[in-house]
Amino acid sequence: MTDSPGRPRRSGQSRKPSQSDREASQSDKPDDPDQPDQPDNPGRLATSQPSAKGSDGTANPQQLTAVQVLRAASEQLAELTGLRTEGISRLERTDAGWVAEAEVVEVARIPETMSVMGLYEVTLDPAGMLTGYRRVRRYERGRTDSR
Repeated sequence: MTDSPGRPRRSGQSRKPSQSDREASQSDKPDDPDQPDQPDNPGRLATSQPSAKGSDGTANPQQLTAVQVLRAASEQLAELTGLRTEGISRLERTDAGWVAEAEVVEVARIPETMSVMGLYEVTLDPAGMLTGYRRVRRYERGRTDSR
């Protein structure tokens, strides 16, 4: 290891940070001190938009896009159940947050048309945190509804 060309650094000797090192470490920090850092909880979504204020001056939860809600539902359901989401067949905003229906493979079989699928109803709060889930039905992938 060398500190400068032709001059070896002694073991245990630390290198003095250069201007470019200081600039690089400062660029990792948010420019806006009011902007929240990335949350430690991977289930909670961080958005780059500031939170809106209600008419009474209190902060309202940030409005999430449908894509953000779908990702949150899929990731959190997979984390809780260990089942990978194949698709979301329903997404609806409610007074309490969001409701989604996710299709997952419960038992993989060959051929794939014989795999056992599960349809799960997932509820999320307005911030995108999963508040509950339940399996609505099970079916073989190759079967269609008889309705």
